[in-house]
Amino acid sequence: MAKLWGGRFTEETDSLVYNFNASISFDSRFYRQDICGSLAHVKMLAKQGILTEEEKNLIVDGLTGILNDIESGKLEIDYTAEDIHSFVEGTLTDRIGTVGKKLHTGRSRNDQVALDMKLYTRDEINNVKALLKELLTTIHRLMKEHINTYMPGFTHLQKAQPLTLSHHLGAYMEMFKRDYERMCDIYRRMNYCPLGSGALAGTTYPLDRAYTASLLGFDGPTLNSMDGVSDRDYLIEFLSALSIIMMHLSRFCEEIIIWNTNEYQFVEISDTYSTGSSIMPQKKNPDIAELIRGKTGRVYGALNSILVTMKGLPLAYNKDMQEDKELSFDAFDTAKGCIRLFDGMLKSIKFNKDRMYSSATGGYTNATDAADYLVLKGVPFRDAHKIIGEITVYCINKNCAIDDLTLDEFKKFSEAFEEDIYDAISLDTCVRKRLTIGAPGPDSMSRVIEINEEWLEEN
Repeated sequence: MAKLWGGRFTEETDSLVYNFNASISFDSRFYRQDICGSLAHVKMLAKQGILTEEEKNLIVDGLTGILNDIESGKLEIDYTAEDIHSFVEGTLTDRIGTVGKKLHTGRSRNDQVALDMKLYTRDEINNVKALLKELLTTIHRLMKEHINTYMPGFTHLQKAQPLTLSHHLGAYMEMFKRDYERMCDIYRRMNYCPLGSGALAGTTYPLDRAYTASLLGFDGPTLNSMDGVSDRDYLIEFLSALSIIMMHLSRFCEEIIIWNTNEYQFVEISDTYSTGSSIMPQKKNPDIAELIRGKTGRVYGALNSILVTMKGLPLAYNKDMQEDKELSFDAFDTAKGCIRLFDGMLKSIKFNKDRMYSSATGGYTNATDAADYLVLKGVPFRDAHKIIGEITVYCINKNCAIDDLTLDEFKKFSEAFEEDIYDAISLDTCVRKRLTIGAPGPDSMSRVIEINEEWLEEN
Protein backbone atom coordinates (compact mmCIF):
# COMPACT_ATOMS: atom_id res chain seq x y z
CA MET A 1 0.00 0.00 0.00
CA ALA A 2 1.34 3.45 -0.95
CA LYS A 3 2.89 5.62 1.76
CA LEU A 4 1.28 8.91 2.72
CA TRP A 5 4.67 10.64 2.75
CA GLY A 6 6.71 9.23 -0.15
CA GLY A 7 7.17 12.34 -2.28
CA ARG A 8 10.22 13.64 -0.44
CA PHE A 9 12.10 10.34 -0.70
CA THR A 10 14.09 8.98 -3.67
CA GLU A 11 15.09 5.65 -2.11
CA GLU A 12 12.96 2.84 -0.77
CA THR A 13 12.72 2.48 2.99
CA ASP A 14 14.66 -0.48 4.32
CA SER A 15 12.20 -3.27 5.15
CA LEU A 16 13.45 -3.54 8.72
CA VAL A 17 13.09 0.21 9.17
CA TYR A 18 9.59 0.12 7.68
CA ASN A 19 8.46 -2.68 9.99
CA PHE A 20 10.08 -1.03 13.01
CA ASN A 21 8.35 2.25 12.19
CA ALA A 22 4.95 0.77 11.34
CA SER A 23 2.12 0.74 13.89
CA ILE A 24 -0.67 -1.05 12.01
CA SER A 25 -0.22 -4.20 14.14
CA PHE A 26 -1.55 -2.38 17.18
CA ASP A 27 -3.24 0.86 16.07
CA SER A 28 -5.63 -1.13 13.87
CA ARG A 29 -7.77 -1.57 16.97
CA PHE A 30 -8.98 2.02 16.65
CA TYR A 31 -10.17 1.76 13.06
CA ARG A 32 -13.65 2.85 14.20
CA GLN A 33 -12.33 5.96 15.94
CA ASP A 34 -10.17 6.81 12.92
CA ILE A 35 -13.11 6.55 10.53
CA CYS A 36 -15.45 8.50 12.83
CA GLY A 37 -12.84 11.24 13.12
CA SER A 38 -12.50 11.37 9.34
CA LEU A 39 -16.27 11.54 8.88
CA ALA A 40 -16.46 14.57 11.19
CA HIS A 41 -13.48 16.19 9.46
CA VAL A 42 -15.00 15.78 6.01
CA LYS A 43 -18.36 17.19 7.10
CA MET A 44 -16.58 20.21 8.53
CA LEU A 45 -14.56 20.69 5.30
CA ALA A 46 -17.77 20.73 3.30
CA LYS A 47 -19.44 23.14 5.74
CA GLN A 48 -16.50 25.49 5.27
CA GLY A 49 -16.63 25.22 1.47
CA ILE A 50 -13.25 23.46 1.30
CA LEU A 51 -14.96 20.40 -0.21
CA THR A 52 -18.08 20.37 -2.37
CA GLU A 53 -21.23 18.61 -1.19
CA GLU A 54 -20.72 15.99 -3.90
CA GLU A 55 -17.15 15.33 -2.72
CA LYS A 56 -18.32 15.15 0.88
CA ASN A 57 -21.06 12.66 0.04
CA LEU A 58 -18.69 10.44 -1.91
CA ILE A 59 -16.17 10.39 0.91
CA VAL A 60 -18.79 9.87 3.63
CA ASP A 61 -20.37 6.98 1.74
CA GLY A 62 -16.94 5.50 1.10
CA LEU A 63 -15.85 5.75 4.74
CA THR A 64 -19.17 4.37 5.98
CA GLY A 65 -18.83 1.44 3.61
CA ILE A 66 -15.30 0.72 4.84
CA LEU A 67 -16.46 0.80 8.46
CA ASN A 68 -19.38 -1.53 7.76
CA ASP A 69 -17.21 -3.93 5.77
CA ILE A 70 -14.54 -4.13 8.47
CA GLU A 71 -17.13 -4.82 11.16
CA SER A 72 -18.95 -7.43 9.06
CA GLY A 73 -15.69 -9.17 8.18
CA LYS A 74 -16.09 -8.43 4.46
CA LEU A 75 -12.95 -6.25 4.51
CA GLU A 76 -9.78 -7.41 6.23
CA ILE A 77 -7.26 -4.86 7.44
CA ASP A 78 -4.04 -5.01 5.40
CA TYR A 79 -1.23 -5.36 7.91
CA THR A 80 1.37 -4.38 5.30
CA ALA A 81 0.04 -0.82 5.59
CA GLU A 82 2.10 1.52 7.75
CA ASP A 83 -0.75 2.44 10.08
CA ILE A 84 -4.53 2.43 10.29
CA HIS A 85 -4.70 5.94 8.82
CA SER A 86 -2.83 4.81 5.68
CA PHE A 87 -5.03 1.74 5.35
CA VAL A 88 -8.30 3.66 5.61
CA GLU A 89 -7.23 6.44 3.25
CA GLY A 90 -5.71 4.01 0.75
CA THR A 91 -8.81 1.81 0.76
CA LEU A 92 -11.02 4.87 0.34
CA THR A 93 -9.03 6.06 -2.69
CA ASP A 94 -9.16 2.59 -4.23
CA ARG A 95 -12.93 2.62 -3.87
CA ILE A 96 -13.93 6.16 -4.87
CA GLY A 97 -10.95 7.37 -6.87
CA THR A 98 -9.02 10.65 -6.73
CA VAL A 99 -11.53 12.44 -4.53
CA GLY A 100 -10.46 10.13 -1.72
CA LYS A 101 -7.12 11.90 -1.70
CA LYS A 102 -8.89 15.04 -0.48
CA LEU A 103 -9.74 13.36 2.84
CA HIS A 104 -6.54 14.55 4.45
CA THR A 105 -7.01 18.24 3.55
CA GLY A 106 -6.22 20.49 6.52
CA ARG A 107 -5.07 17.58 8.64
CA SER A 108 -1.81 15.94 9.75
CA ARG A 109 -1.26 12.42 10.99
CA ASN A 110 -0.10 14.11 14.19
CA ASP A 111 -3.49 15.57 15.05
CA GLN A 112 -5.22 12.54 13.50
CA VAL A 113 -3.50 10.04 15.77
CA ALA A 114 -3.93 12.38 18.73
CA LEU A 115 -7.66 12.38 18.00
CA ASP A 116 -7.88 8.61 17.52
CA MET A 117 -6.10 7.89 20.79
CA LYS A 118 -8.31 10.36 22.64
CA LEU A 119 -11.49 8.90 21.17
CA TYR A 120 -10.36 5.38 21.96
CA THR A 121 -9.33 6.25 25.52
CA ARG A 122 -12.61 8.08 26.05
CA ASP A 123 -14.53 4.96 25.00
CA GLU A 124 -12.41 2.85 27.34
CA ILE A 125 -13.16 5.19 30.24
CA ASN A 126 -16.87 4.61 29.65
CA ASN A 127 -16.28 0.85 29.50
CA VAL A 128 -14.43 0.92 32.81
CA LYS A 129 -17.16 3.06 34.38
CA ALA A 130 -19.78 0.49 33.40
CA LEU A 131 -17.73 -2.35 34.90
CA LEU A 132 -17.11 -0.40 38.11
CA LYS A 133 -20.83 0.37 38.38
CA GLU A 134 -21.61 -3.35 38.17
CA LEU A 135 -18.99 -4.15 40.82
CA LEU A 136 -20.28 -1.38 43.10
CA THR A 137 -23.81 -2.74 42.72
CA THR A 138 -22.58 -6.18 43.83
CA ILE A 139 -20.78 -4.76 46.87
CA HIS A 140 -23.83 -2.66 47.76
CA ARG A 141 -26.06 -5.75 47.68
CA LEU A 142 -23.67 -7.67 49.92
CA MET A 143 -23.48 -4.75 52.34
CA LYS A 144 -27.27 -4.80 52.72
CA GLU A 145 -27.22 -8.55 53.32
CA HIS A 146 -24.50 -8.51 55.98
CA ILE A 147 -25.31 -5.61 58.34
CA ASN A 148 -25.47 -8.12 61.20
CA THR A 149 -22.69 -10.48 60.09
CA TYR A 150 -20.04 -10.02 62.78
CA MET A 151 -16.35 -10.45 62.09
CA PRO A 152 -13.05 -9.22 63.52
CA GLY A 153 -11.45 -6.08 62.17
CA PHE A 154 -7.68 -6.14 61.81
CA THR A 155 -4.68 -3.85 62.01
CA HIS A 156 -1.22 -5.28 61.27
CA LEU A 157 -3.11 -8.52 60.45
CA GLN A 158 -3.82 -8.75 64.20
CA LYS A 159 -7.36 -8.84 65.52
CA ALA A 160 -8.24 -5.34 66.64
CA GLN A 161 -11.94 -4.63 67.17
CA PRO A 162 -15.19 -6.36 66.21
CA LEU A 163 -17.18 -5.02 63.29
CA THR A 164 -19.44 -6.36 60.55
CA LEU A 165 -18.87 -7.75 57.09
CA SER A 166 -21.07 -4.94 55.81
CA HIS A 167 -18.71 -2.40 57.32
CA HIS A 168 -15.64 -4.18 55.93
CA LEU A 169 -17.14 -4.34 52.44
CA GLY A 170 -18.11 -0.69 52.80
CA ALA A 171 -14.43 0.27 52.83
CA TYR A 172 -14.08 -1.16 49.32
CA MET A 173 -17.34 0.50 48.30
CA GLU A 174 -15.71 3.84 49.08
CA MET A 175 -12.53 2.92 47.19
CA PHE A 176 -14.35 1.91 44.03
CA LYS A 177 -16.66 4.94 44.25
CA ARG A 178 -13.55 7.13 44.18
CA ASP A 179 -12.27 5.10 41.22
CA TYR A 180 -15.54 5.74 39.38
CA GLU A 181 -15.37 9.45 40.13
CA ARG A 182 -11.76 9.56 38.90
CA MET A 183 -13.04 8.22 35.57
CA CYS A 184 -15.54 11.08 35.42
CA ASP A 185 -12.85 13.63 36.27
CA ILE A 186 -10.47 12.34 33.59
CA TYR A 187 -13.23 12.32 30.98
CA ARG A 188 -14.18 15.90 31.77
CA ARG A 189 -10.58 17.12 31.65
CA MET A 190 -9.63 15.30 28.45
CA ASN A 191 -12.78 16.04 26.46
CA TYR A 192 -11.32 18.63 24.08
CA CYS A 193 -10.68 17.92 20.43
CA PRO A 194 -7.13 18.09 19.00
CA LEU A 195 -8.22 17.76 15.37
CA GLY A 196 -7.28 20.90 13.46
CA SER A 197 -3.98 21.30 15.29
CA GLY A 198 -2.20 20.11 12.15
CA ALA A 199 1.34 18.88 12.53
CA LEU A 200 1.98 21.40 15.33
CA ALA A 201 1.06 24.91 14.13
CA GLY A 202 -2.52 24.62 12.93
CA THR A 203 -3.39 25.18 9.28
CA THR A 204 -4.12 28.00 6.84
CA TYR A 205 -7.42 26.39 5.84
CA PRO A 206 -10.48 28.09 7.41
CA LEU A 207 -11.39 25.11 9.60
CA ASP A 208 -14.28 25.28 12.05
CA ARG A 209 -12.68 23.36 14.89
CA ALA A 210 -15.60 23.95 17.24
CA TYR A 211 -17.94 22.30 14.75
CA THR A 212 -15.68 19.27 14.38
CA ALA A 213 -15.44 19.01 18.17
CA SER A 214 -19.23 19.12 18.54
CA LEU A 215 -19.72 16.39 15.93
CA LEU A 216 -17.41 14.13 17.93
CA GLY A 217 -18.97 14.87 21.31
CA PHE A 218 -16.17 17.04 22.66
CA ASP A 219 -16.73 20.11 24.82
CA GLY A 220 -14.65 22.19 22.43
CA PRO A 221 -11.33 22.34 20.57
CA THR A 222 -7.94 22.27 22.29
CA LEU A 223 -6.54 25.81 22.66
CA ASN A 224 -2.92 25.21 21.69
CA SER A 225 -1.96 23.28 18.59
CA MET A 226 1.43 22.17 19.97
CA ASP A 227 -0.19 20.80 23.09
CA GLY A 228 -2.97 19.33 20.98
CA VAL A 229 -0.65 16.96 19.13
CA SER A 230 1.74 16.17 22.00
CA ASP A 231 -0.60 15.88 25.00
CA ARG A 232 -0.76 12.45 26.61
CA ASP A 233 -1.65 13.68 30.09
CA TYR A 234 -5.11 12.18 29.78
CA LEU A 235 -3.59 8.78 29.01
CA ILE A 236 -1.20 9.03 31.95
CA GLU A 237 -4.11 10.01 34.18
CA PHE A 238 -6.18 7.08 32.92
CA LEU A 239 -3.35 4.60 33.44
CA SER A 240 -2.79 6.06 36.89
CA ALA A 241 -6.47 5.64 37.71
CA LEU A 242 -6.40 2.07 36.36
CA SER A 243 -3.37 1.40 38.55
CA ILE A 244 -5.29 2.59 41.59
CA ILE A 245 -8.23 0.37 40.63
CA MET A 246 -5.85 -2.58 40.31
CA MET A 247 -4.35 -1.74 43.69
CA HIS A 248 -7.83 -1.81 45.24
CA LEU A 249 -8.65 -5.10 43.51
CA SER A 250 -5.32 -6.53 44.64
CA ARG A 251 -5.93 -5.57 48.27
CA PHE A 252 -9.38 -7.13 48.17
CA CYS A 253 -7.97 -10.25 46.50
CA GLU A 254 -5.28 -10.51 49.17
CA GLU A 255 -7.96 -10.53 51.87
CA ILE A 256 -10.05 -13.10 50.02
CA ILE A 257 -6.98 -15.31 49.62
CA ILE A 258 -6.30 -15.05 53.37
CA TRP A 259 -9.95 -15.56 54.28
CA ASN A 260 -10.04 -18.63 52.03
CA THR A 261 -7.22 -20.40 53.92
CA ASN A 262 -7.88 -23.36 56.21
CA GLU A 263 -6.74 -21.21 59.11
CA TYR A 264 -9.43 -18.56 58.52
CA GLN A 265 -12.24 -20.29 56.62
CA PHE A 266 -14.18 -17.01 56.40
CA VAL A 267 -15.13 -17.62 52.75
CA GLU A 268 -15.47 -20.35 50.21
CA ILE A 269 -14.64 -19.40 46.65
CA SER A 270 -16.89 -20.99 44.04
CA ASP A 271 -15.49 -23.91 42.03
CA THR A 272 -16.08 -21.80 38.92
CA TYR A 273 -13.44 -19.31 40.12
CA SER A 274 -10.94 -21.83 41.50
CA THR A 275 -8.50 -24.39 40.12
CA GLY A 276 -6.89 -27.56 41.43
CA SER A 277 -3.45 -29.07 41.74
CA SER A 278 -1.90 -31.48 39.27
CA ILE A 279 -0.44 -33.55 42.11
CA MET A 280 -2.41 -32.78 45.29
CA PRO A 281 -6.01 -33.93 44.80
CA GLN A 282 -7.37 -32.13 47.86
CA LYS A 283 -6.35 -28.65 46.68
CA LYS A 284 -8.75 -25.88 45.66
CA ASN A 285 -6.69 -22.84 44.81
CA PRO A 286 -7.81 -19.18 44.62
CA ASP A 287 -6.01 -18.72 41.32
CA ILE A 288 -8.26 -15.97 39.93
CA ALA A 289 -7.70 -13.83 43.01
CA GLU A 290 -3.97 -14.51 42.80
CA LEU A 291 -3.81 -13.68 39.10
CA ILE A 292 -5.65 -10.38 39.61
CA ARG A 293 -3.17 -9.59 42.37
CA GLY A 294 -0.32 -10.51 40.01
CA LYS A 295 -1.62 -8.58 36.99
CA THR A 296 -1.61 -5.40 39.04
CA GLY A 297 2.11 -5.07 38.32
CA ARG A 298 1.39 -5.32 34.61
CA VAL A 299 -0.81 -2.22 34.71
CA TYR A 300 1.73 -0.41 36.89
CA GLY A 301 4.32 -1.21 34.20
CA ALA A 302 2.27 0.50 31.50
CA LEU A 303 1.96 3.64 33.61
CA ASN A 304 5.67 3.70 34.32
CA SER A 305 6.45 3.11 30.65
CA ILE A 306 4.46 6.11 29.39
CA LEU A 307 5.86 8.33 32.13
CA VAL A 308 9.40 7.39 31.13
CA THR A 309 8.58 7.83 27.43
CA MET A 310 7.16 11.32 27.91
CA LYS A 311 9.58 12.71 30.49
CA GLY A 312 12.25 13.92 28.05
CA LEU A 313 10.28 14.85 24.94
CA PRO A 314 10.56 18.40 23.60
CA LEU A 315 7.54 19.95 21.93
CA ALA A 316 5.79 19.02 19.78
CA TYR A 317 5.21 15.53 18.34
CA ASN A 318 8.00 12.94 18.47
CA LYS A 319 7.92 9.37 17.20
CA ASP A 320 8.60 8.13 20.75
CA MET A 321 4.93 8.87 21.39
CA GLN A 322 3.97 5.90 19.24
CA GLU A 323 5.02 3.87 22.28
CA ASP A 324 1.93 5.12 24.12
CA LYS A 325 -0.25 2.44 22.54
CA GLU A 326 0.79 -1.18 22.94
CA LEU A 327 1.30 -1.20 26.70
CA SER A 328 -1.69 1.07 27.21
CA PHE A 329 -3.96 -1.20 25.21
CA ASP A 330 -2.72 -4.15 27.23
CA ALA A 331 -3.37 -2.25 30.48
CA PHE A 332 -6.89 -1.35 29.34
CA ASP A 333 -7.68 -4.97 28.53
CA THR A 334 -6.05 -6.26 31.71
CA ALA A 335 -7.89 -3.89 34.03
CA LYS A 336 -11.26 -4.48 32.40
CA GLY A 337 -10.79 -8.24 32.51
CA CYS A 338 -9.78 -8.13 36.16
CA ILE A 339 -12.77 -5.98 37.21
CA ARG A 340 -15.14 -8.28 35.34
CA LEU A 341 -13.63 -11.46 36.80
CA PHE A 342 -13.45 -10.06 40.32
CA ASP A 343 -17.11 -9.08 40.19
CA GLY A 344 -18.06 -12.57 39.08
CA MET A 345 -15.95 -14.14 41.82
CA LEU A 346 -17.43 -11.86 44.47
CA LYS A 347 -20.98 -12.63 43.34
CA SER A 348 -20.34 -16.36 43.82
CA ILE A 349 -18.43 -16.29 47.13
CA LYS A 350 -20.03 -17.90 50.19
CA PHE A 351 -19.36 -16.17 53.51
CA ASN A 352 -19.04 -18.39 56.59
CA LYS A 353 -20.94 -16.28 59.11
CA ASP A 354 -20.47 -18.67 62.03
CA ARG A 355 -16.74 -18.83 61.51
CA MET A 356 -16.50 -15.04 61.29
CA TYR A 357 -18.56 -14.65 64.46
CA SER A 358 -16.43 -17.18 66.33
CA SER A 359 -13.26 -15.42 65.22
CA ALA A 360 -14.62 -12.04 66.34
CA THR A 361 -15.16 -13.37 69.88
CA GLY A 362 -11.48 -14.32 70.20
CA GLY A 363 -8.33 -12.26 70.16
CA TYR A 364 -9.51 -9.78 72.82
CA THR A 365 -11.26 -7.60 70.26
CA ASN A 366 -13.43 -6.15 73.04
CA ALA A 367 -10.44 -4.80 75.01
CA THR A 368 -10.96 -1.24 73.75
CA ASP A 369 -14.59 -1.38 74.81
CA ALA A 370 -13.52 -2.59 78.25
CA ALA A 371 -11.22 0.44 78.53
CA ASP A 372 -14.07 2.73 77.40
CA TYR A 373 -16.26 1.15 80.08
CA LEU A 374 -13.78 2.18 82.76
CA VAL A 375 -13.56 5.71 81.34
CA LEU A 376 -17.34 6.03 81.62
CA LYS A 377 -16.96 4.95 85.25
CA GLY A 378 -14.62 7.90 85.85
CA VAL A 379 -11.24 6.22 85.35
CA PRO A 380 -8.78 8.38 83.33
CA PHE A 381 -8.21 6.87 79.87
CA ARG A 382 -4.47 6.28 80.37
CA ASP A 383 -5.18 4.40 83.62
CA ALA A 384 -7.99 2.47 81.93
CA HIS A 385 -5.67 1.54 79.07
CA LYS A 386 -3.09 0.19 81.54
CA ILE A 387 -5.67 -1.77 83.54
CA ILE A 388 -7.10 -3.49 80.46
CA GLY A 389 -3.59 -4.22 79.19
CA GLU A 390 -2.86 -6.01 82.50
CA ILE A 391 -6.17 -7.87 82.27
CA THR A 392 -5.27 -9.00 78.73
CA VAL A 393 -1.95 -10.43 79.93
CA TYR A 394 -3.79 -12.17 82.79
CA CYS A 395 -6.29 -13.70 80.33
CA ILE A 396 -3.53 -14.81 77.95
CA ASN A 397 -1.79 -16.62 80.79
CA LYS A 398 -5.09 -18.14 81.90
CA ASN A 399 -6.03 -18.98 78.27
CA CYS A 400 -9.45 -17.39 78.50
CA ALA A 401 -11.40 -14.44 77.07
CA ILE A 402 -11.96 -11.19 78.95
CA ASP A 403 -15.68 -12.08 79.14
CA ASP A 404 -14.79 -15.30 81.00
CA LEU A 405 -13.45 -13.49 84.08
CA THR A 406 -15.56 -13.41 87.22
CA LEU A 407 -16.54 -10.09 88.72
CA ASP A 408 -14.16 -10.77 91.60
CA GLU A 409 -11.34 -11.22 89.11
CA PHE A 410 -12.26 -7.93 87.41
CA LYS A 411 -12.26 -6.14 90.76
CA LYS A 412 -8.71 -7.31 91.47
CA PHE A 413 -7.68 -4.88 88.73
CA SER A 414 -10.16 -2.06 89.50
CA GLU A 415 -13.03 -1.48 91.88
CA ALA A 416 -14.77 0.43 89.10
CA PHE A 417 -15.96 -2.80 87.50
CA GLU A 418 -19.61 -3.71 88.13
CA GLU A 419 -21.96 -6.43 86.92
CA ASP A 420 -22.76 -4.36 83.81
CA ILE A 421 -19.24 -5.01 82.46
CA TYR A 422 -20.46 -8.19 80.78
CA ASP A 423 -23.10 -6.41 78.72
CA ALA A 424 -20.70 -3.57 77.95
CA ILE A 425 -18.13 -5.88 76.37
CA SER A 426 -20.45 -8.34 74.63
CA LEU A 427 -19.83 -8.66 70.91
CA ASP A 428 -23.27 -7.31 70.09
CA THR A 429 -22.80 -4.23 72.27
CA CYS A 430 -19.29 -3.59 70.96
CA VAL A 431 -20.67 -3.28 67.43
CA ARG A 432 -24.10 -1.75 68.02
CA LYS A 433 -22.98 1.13 70.22
CA ARG A 434 -20.69 2.47 67.48
CA LEU A 435 -23.20 4.91 66.08
CA THR A 436 -21.16 7.72 64.50
CA ILE A 437 -21.42 8.01 60.72
CA GLY A 438 -18.84 5.74 59.13
CA ALA A 439 -18.83 3.29 62.07
CA PRO A 440 -20.06 -0.34 61.91
CA GLY A 441 -23.16 0.04 64.10
CA PRO A 442 -26.37 -1.03 62.31
CA ASP A 443 -27.96 2.43 62.45
CA SER A 444 -24.85 4.03 60.98
CA MET A 445 -24.51 1.32 58.34
CA SER A 446 -28.15 1.70 57.34
CA ARG A 447 -27.60 5.41 56.76
CA VAL A 448 -24.46 4.76 54.73
CA ILE A 449 -26.28 2.18 52.64
CA GLU A 450 -28.99 4.77 51.92
CA ILE A 451 -26.31 7.24 50.82
CA ASN A 452 -24.77 4.61 48.56
CA GLU A 453 -28.19 3.81 47.13
CA GLU A 454 -28.61 7.46 46.18
CA TRP A 455 -25.10 7.56 44.74
CA LEU A 456 -25.75 4.52 42.55
CA GLU A 457 -28.99 6.05 41.27
CA GLU A 458 -27.32 9.36 40.46
CA ASN A 459 -24.45 7.69 38.63
